[in-house]
Amino acid sequence: MKKVEAIIRPEKFQSLREKLEEVGINGLTVSEVAGCGQQKGEKGLFRGQSFEIKLVPKVKVEMVVEAEHVDEIIKIVQSTCSTNQIGDGKIFVYSVEDAVRIRTGEAGLQAIL
Repeated sequence: MKKVEAIIRPEKFQSLREKLEEVGINGLTVSEVAGCGQQKGEKGLFRGQSFEIKLVPKVKVEMVVEAEHVDEIIKIVQSTCSTNQIGDGKIFVYSVEDAVRIRTGEAGLQAIL
């Protein structure tokens, strides 16, 4: 099992969710996060005063899947979320040792299916 974590632009989430559902990925954890990378934040203007926002709002989408689906998911995230601009986000892939469904006690792949 692998955990795929994608940090994306908030406006891209709905289309990503729809594309993932089309290929049978329904189990997601979604969090509103903020961060900065090469974007270095944004400049804002409020009542004539300029200020710098160091962190940019993003959405973190996490899913635990069978290892053989990882490449397909990465391609979906890239094709759906890319604007070819700095700040499109990142994808991280982690190994998952085990998973246990709390309600039934099922473990391993049975817990995530």
